[in-house]
Amino acid sequence: MIKRYVNTSVVLIVATILALIAANTPLKDNYFALWQNEVSFSIGDFNLFSHGGHSMSLMMVINDFLMAIFFLSVGLEIKREILVGELSTRQKAMLPIIGACGGMLVPILLFWLTCPADADMIRGMAIPMATDIAFSLGVLSVFKTRVPLGLKIFLAALAVADDLGGIVVIAIFYSQAIEVQFLLIAAACAALLMLGNRMKIMKKSFYLAIGLALWYAMLNSGIHATIAGVIVAFCIPASQRKGSAHYLERIRENINSFPVTKVSGKHHTMILSKADVHKLKSIESAADKLISPLQELEDNLHKIIGYIVIPLFAFANVGIDLSAMSITDIAGGVGISVMTGLVLGKFIGVFTFSWVAIKCRIVQLPEGCDWKAFASVCMICGIGLTVSIFIADLSYASLGESGVQLLNQAKLGILCGSFASALIGCIMLNRNLPKERAHQ
Repeated sequence: MIKRYVNTSVVLIVATILALIAANTPLKDNYFALWQNEVSFSIGDFNLFSHGGHSMSLMMVINDFLMAIFFLSVGLEIKREILVGELSTRQKAMLPIIGACGGMLVPILLFWLTCPADADMIRGMAIPMATDIAFSLGVLSVFKTRVPLGLKIFLAALAVADDLGGIVVIAIFYSQAIEVQFLLIAAACAALLMLGNRMKIMKKSFYLAIGLALWYAMLNSGIHATIAGVIVAFCIPASQRKGSAHYLERIRENINSFPVTKVSGKHHTMILSKADVHKLKSIESAADKLISPLQELEDNLHKIIGYIVIPLFAFANVGIDLSAMSITDIAGGVGISVMTGLVLGKFIGVFTFSWVAIKCRIVQLPEGCDWKAFASVCMICGIGLTVSIFIADLSYASLGESGVQLLNQAKLGILCGSFASALIGCIMLNRNLPKERAHQ
């Protein structure tokens, strides 16, 4: 899980830089106009990309549809971690979950304390609660084997727990007026997905097709559409229909019964009998069924998410016209509150909650590290980008002209806070990590 995020973090950085360049050059008018183009996918009078009877803009498709695919991937990862990964046992899960709780609560508190008492501004309290898993693990990768494996696992598991917290916050606090008719359709789709899981339906197409209907129903129900991705993820089977042993035994039997033929000559061609072809296809089929639908879909989505969805989301959402902003946009209001929440709130929250839990002997410090190295990784937790920007958009995009200014301030705070956390974290890691290779 850890290595897969290193390359995608580089792509994300490039997309972020390109967005800032496009928004602050003569291309900016075209850049901002691009995202307002309407998108439709129609069959007769039905348009899949429509909300409230109106076609969605390209920005809405990215933030509501593509991000639902992102949360599908996140949901698959969370489910796998709960079943067999770093959240599968109490001993493994307690420290990252406790740290994640502190890393969500303290930033929210600091945002509330530093933000002016304005009802619109306060809507963004949840913005600094997220840790960007790709960026944070990408920073750790710079130090390679100097980082103890226990710290890498802690950060990865904490980011996963953070994502779960973000999903809950989005579902509870960012819903709109409920449309009962669509809500009932969504409930029926969810029930059908759970029934499919119960009946051990292994076809991914079954879950994705119903998931698409669930997404459309939730989009128009008032509950944020990205939650559909999480529901689908938790319904996709994580085990094989007949268990691993059955398919492994089938592979062994077919391999052992396959004829042993001496091949002579460089260009010798072996003509298989129908029975041999059948055995090879049986081996192929059994090998495919050894991989659960959950793991197969998670693996299939990784490159799509890492190289298309998240970079496109960043390119569309990070663009800020800096010429229209002043120093007060970051030194006051939402900007400084978000930055404070990320730089100080995440560090204080993750480190303090973890320290108390360790001192109370509830959990143990990750293996192979000391308190200084652990504190350095806690600072890295302040790198928030993808989910933070997503929550900022949910908080302010619907407020009209005033919301545009608040959203830009929040984005600037996210970028500055994430950069500061990464820079300070790198300095701390370089100083506190062992100079020699840690045991991996």
